[in-house]
Formats: sequence, C-alpha cells, structure tokens
Amino acid sequence: MAREKKTCVECGHKVKSLFIQYSPGNFRLMKCENCEEVADEYVECELLIIFIDLILHKTKAYRHLLYNVVNQESANVQHLLWKLVLAYLLLDTYRSLLLRRTNDGSNVSMSFLFESLEVLVNVLSANFAFVFSFAFAAKLMLVMPRGKEILLTILISSYVKIFLFAMPVWEFPVSVIFIVDMLVLTSNAVALKGQNL
Repeated sequence: MAREKKTCVECGHKVKSLFIQYSPGNFRLMKCENCEEVADEYVECELLIIFIDLILHKTKAYRHLLYNVVNQESANVQHLLWKLVLAYLLLDTYRSLLLRRTNDGSNVSMSFLFESLEVLVNVLSANFAFVFSFAFAAKLMLVMPRGKEILLTILISSYVKIFLFAMPVWEFPVSVIFIVDMLVLTSNAVALKGQNL
C-alpha cells in the first residue's frame, strides 16, 4: 500500500501512504500534508461501519471506497466496470418490472419474451440517455479524460438499488421505488462531489 498514491478522505489530495505498519496489528495512521487530518480513518474500520457511512452519504466514505480500496489504475478495473454495468442494468430491469407489475396488474396477454424484451430495451435506452447526458456534461466541464472514473463512481454509488429486493418480501408500497430512486440520485451526487470535479 505504500507504493501506490492514495487519497486523503478529508480534502481529496494525494498522500504517499495511509499508514505505517510496524508489526502485524500494530500500525499508525498517517496525516495528510495538506489538511493535517488523518488521511483515511476508514483503514481501521469494519466494512459495516463504511456501509453505514455510505448510507449516511458521507463524502469521506465514498473517497475511501473509490480511491483507497479500488485501484483505478489496475487492469482489473475494466473487469469490475463490466460487472457493475451488468449488475446496474439487472437491478434497473428489476425496478422496471416491479413498476410494470404494479401498474398493469398481471397482464397475461403479453408473452413473457415480448415483455422482457420491451423492458430490456426501455432500460438500455434510459440508461444510455443517462450516461450520455453525464458524458456531455463532463465534456462541457472539460473533465472527459476522467470519464471511466465518473462511470465507476456512478455505478458504485448506485448500490442503494439493492434495497429493491426487499420490496416483494415485506410488500412495500410502490412509492418505495421512488424513494430508492431519490437515494440513488443523492448518493450519486455525493460520490461525484467527492471526486472534486
């Protein structure tokens, strides 16, 4: 971890290392030279604490996850991006199917194949428009070289969509889908803010 440049979760500046390890289980957290705060206190936190801070929309938690956990310069990022895109599209398709089932009731006249194809086309076109608008805005703000980083940020910060799987179990009203959508959008905004765009 000492070789790679990491990021201070407080101010977003690069730091040489997050900690110095003296022996197994004995390490000291490093301070950022820019803000004089501990560079990343999440290094010593359990995953549950980080997840709670992500739900609470803490910019520091997103910086930790995006810069100090995921190595964006490695070759595995491309593989991770494809997995996240697939998961994102599947969750969005599930969301669309939930909305369709509640709006239409159970329409048995339409074949399953046709219905699935229609939902897939709708999800792909809506997400293409969403990503295209972000790419256009990024080009206007002259940050296009960071396009892969922005896409990764949007995909990771859309983790809230996983809560849609609880809907059939506890029979939530349809309005919960829109609450989850708002949580996804606000989570995207906080994560993008953490990138210092």
